[in-house]
Amino acid sequence: MTRDDAMARDLADPVAQLRHRFDLPDGLIYLDGNSLGPPPVGVLKRITAVVADEWGTGLIGSWNAHDWIGLPARVGAKIARLIGAAEDSVVAGDSTSVQLFKLLVAASRLRPDRRVIVTESSIFPTDSYIAASVARLIGAEIHWCGPSDVEASLDDGVAALVLTHIDYRSGWMHDAAAVTAAAHSVGALACWDLCHSAGVVPVNLAEWDADFAVGCGYKYLNGGPGAPAFAYVHPRWHDSLDQPLSGWLGHADPFAFEQSYRPAPGIRRVQTGTPDVLSMSALDAALDAFDDVSMTELRAKSLALTDYFIALADERLAPFGVTVEAPREHNRRGSQVCLRHPEAYGLVQALLARGVVSDFRTPDVARFGFAPLYVKFVDIWDAVDAAASVLANGEFSRPEYGTRRFVT
Repeated sequence: MTRDDAMARDLADPVAQLRHRFDLPDGLIYLDGNSLGPPPVGVLKRITAVVADEWGTGLIGSWNAHDWIGLPARVGAKIARLIGAAEDSVVAGDSTSVQLFKLLVAASRLRPDRRVIVTESSIFPTDSYIAASVARLIGAEIHWCGPSDVEASLDDGVAALVLTHIDYRSGWMHDAAAVTAAAHSVGALACWDLCHSAGVVPVNLAEWDADFAVGCGYKYLNGGPGAPAFAYVHPRWHDSLDQPLSGWLGHADPFAFEQSYRPAPGIRRVQTGTPDVLSMSALDAALDAFDDVSMTELRAKSLALTDYFIALADERLAPFGVTVEAPREHNRRGSQVCLRHPEAYGLVQALLARGVVSDFRTPDVARFGFAPLYVKFVDIWDAVDAAASVLANGEFSRPEYGTRRFVT
């Protein structure tokens, strides 16, 4: 494996030409799209137009003239295509935490005789915090499970199962269709967190028969820092869903200003408050980067990129005490690979100084995300080459790389 080989693979890559859809700094190797995606080229133009023209000139009239009020549904429809859902079953808005809270409470109301929520002990912390909060609110219990014993944790006392499709630390991926079927076999509802899935691996919520799903807009969807999240509700629940944050935009007729709440039909009842027009517009423009893109092609490149990174890490980094933490089986691997090393934080900081962006997860994990829309094979070769130099030279131990910042 040589750098020339990597360059040859880029030349033969049918997805490589999509990189021009992103504004990436020259000379930067960006392997952190699993934390924050880079801006697609149309975002700045869209935000400038929204601020200067729609808001600056149109003012309040833009709620109608530019259909600001319809942004949650329009953005949701764009996301729906990427997650195998009907266009009218996804809505954008709020944060992942808020969306998850709403859907878990709604799930419990659909199963009022059950008082157990099952989730993984290794799930992303905000999911476990929200699940625990919902359990306290409704007088339920949390039953913790591991990725290999989910189905064994299900029985007829479970109201809802909430899992991350792809683990944020290890990149381990569930067989979501099988797990959902297991939940349904005992009468439980299945809710999936797609934060590390949407836009990078094929997701088919309709085929999975999932009841609910949530996900953020700022990772592989590239919507910008703090971009709106999304919520999916299976059409079978559209007319019976009772979500707890019954704000005015989830009302059947918001501008009737009725005292009593009447839920809107369909997915719109998941909405709560006024949409964040600036953030929603940025996400709307960012999703255009997926126009005419096949998720099958993206998945094939994702696996090729992660295979290549794993092979290089095994060959060049293992002699320095680095171990690869990622499933070797394709059907269990998301689009990220983690490296374990006692000085992982210093390694990440030293790589950053060399223009290679990744991130750190406590206690000893350097995490690398591979977004196939813009990551090249030569990026991977150069990143591993830089990591080998950092490890060989002991750069990770420099004092300036040892001070932990708040965001790691």
